[in-house]
Amino acid sequence: MTSRPFQFHPEAELELTEAAEWYEERGAGLGREFLRSVRAKVDEIRRAPERWPSVRGTRRALVARFPYAVVYRELPGDMIRIIAIAHVRRRPRYWSAR
Repeated sequence: MTSRPFQFHPEAELELTEAAEWYEERGAGLGREFLRSVRAKVDEIRRAPERWPSVRGTRRALVARFPYAVVYRELPGDMIRIIAIAHVRRRPRYWSAR
């Protein structure tokens, strides 16, 4: 199975960085563990993006160990667009305009 190309929405990239920094402030190495968990989920998405259910063209895959989800859309040309790294308990669907 091949991995599909992907890109981060600029705001999703910022969310990832801010969350990693927040976790790193809570414990040495925790931010890096968060980043590893998100990268692992992105790799899973790239291999099988249809694995997670689609709701109005958007899919959400939960990140292991952390209360976050990778929110993404499949674009023409097999591109995966990561539109949010969303905390699952805050501001539902705030990213929907992206």
